[in-house]
Amino acid sequence: MSFYVIITLSVGWVVNIIKTNYSIICEKILSDFKGKKRLLLHSCCAPCSSYVISYLINYFDITILYYNPNIFPYEEYEKRKREQIKLIHELNENNNLSFIDCDYDNELYNKSVKGFENEPERGSRCSICYEMRMEKAAIIAKENGYDYFCTTLSVSPYKNADLINEIGEILEKKYNIKWLYSDFKKKDGYKKSIILSEKYGLYRQNYCGCIYSKRDT
Repeated sequence: MSFYVIITLSVGWVVNIIKTNYSIICEKILSDFKGKKRLLLHSCCAPCSSYVISYLINYFDITILYYNPNIFPYEEYEKRKREQIKLIHELNENNNLSFIDCDYDNELYNKSVKGFENEPERGSRCSICYEMRMEKAAIIAKENGYDYFCTTLSVSPYKNADLINEIGEILEKKYNIKWLYSDFKKKDGYKKSIILSEKYGLYRQNYCGCIYSKRDT
């Protein structure tokens, strides 16, 4: 899939780059469904997942994958995980939601980003973190026969949806498991996640998760 359309104007050498609208691509994928599919959805936190689940629940039987070894300290990790489980219980009365809890492995995260500790937010360290968590989702989705895998990360206005979808496409080819192209911040997704967080009384953290984002907050 091409991620950019380059249009050269007739006057001079001015070039406009039009970014792919992943929200529209997602809508097209969903509109082609005949019946519900199975989705493994990596969740970074309960607030972000609140809107994403509400948007996708009519199209998928969703399993939430909580794999976030970047989060520091451990007490914060556990607090966010409890909020995720709390949300699933709130939503699960009329929906087919399930939950996979992965082990906390902050040491592996720290080894993965070694040398990038002083990168700014949204830099190379974050790219490594996205890929690490998304690859875990792709592997588990493939091993357990899911139709698609995805992540809630793109609902945040601070996350690069182009990069997330590029990583998703690479993992789709690597593991032969369909990636759900998406940009959940579109259509006021982020704003709706705030409203839903208030509705369900969810804890909203004030830093992304890792020790470096905490340091820079």
